[in-house]
Amino acid sequence: MHSYKLTIAYDGTGYCGWQEQKNKPSITGELKKVFNQAFGKKVSIVGASRTDAGVHALGQVVLCRTDLYLSPQQLQRAWNNLLPKHIVIRSLEQAVLTFHPFYGVEQKTYYYHFFVNRPLPFLARYGWYYPYPIDHAMLKQALNVFVGTHNFASFRNGKDTREDTMRTIDEISLIYLKQFNVYRIIVKGKKFLRHMIRRIVGASIAIASVNNKASIDLLKKIMLAENPNHFLPNAPAHGLLLYNITYNNREQH
Repeated sequence: MHSYKLTIAYDGTGYCGWQEQKNKPSITGELKKVFNQAFGKKVSIVGASRTDAGVHALGQVVLCRTDLYLSPQQLQRAWNNLLPKHIVIRSLEQAVLTFHPFYGVEQKTYYYHFFVNRPLPFLARYGWYYPYPIDHAMLKQALNVFVGTHNFASFRNGKDTREDTMRTIDEISLIYLKQFNVYRIIVKGKKFLRHMIRRIVGASIAIASVNNKASIDLLKKIMLAENPNHFLPNAPAHGLLLYNITYNNREQH
């Protein structure tokens, strides 16, 4: 059995997410189907991050195992040639024996993009258009509430039943990209709960909305309540992008 480490980019529009689901198109399912078409072989695929329906990626890290052996260059070229335009293998190399995408993660970086003016059509699918005035100083304050180690039970998907809801966010920053007329929220941390980043972004933007009467204190109270059933919104999936993943083991980096 041969093991390969891949870095993959994809447009999540039209897919049910990374994980395979019966009778629904998924990124994993598409990779497996095309591999079989190209080589007549089966392949096992494990991704570092199980991105949700509609979420995009620039740096998803993947381990694939197969009994087929080709040079990494041949494998990448042949596989990419048959993949749909929404998915591309950016790099492919033989994996060291110790590599697994779940383990040794040092940090994951996600981007969330939002527009305050109606975006151009070819950008709209990659960011949330929020048509109401936003106090950007307040937005930065709201996002800063989440930096550090906290119980994020209030900011997960209600169906996420994991008992351990303590997570650490290393850094959150907000920048403006003038060339695209879009704001980017950069979130860095080792691991996240399902929908956690989208709920943080949705809650922070709602707090910062000039039309909203909610406050930073309310945001803190909601976090302390450890209850995901609150009125602050979940930002839409299409604004979220998995940018990259770094590993603390040099052999896995």
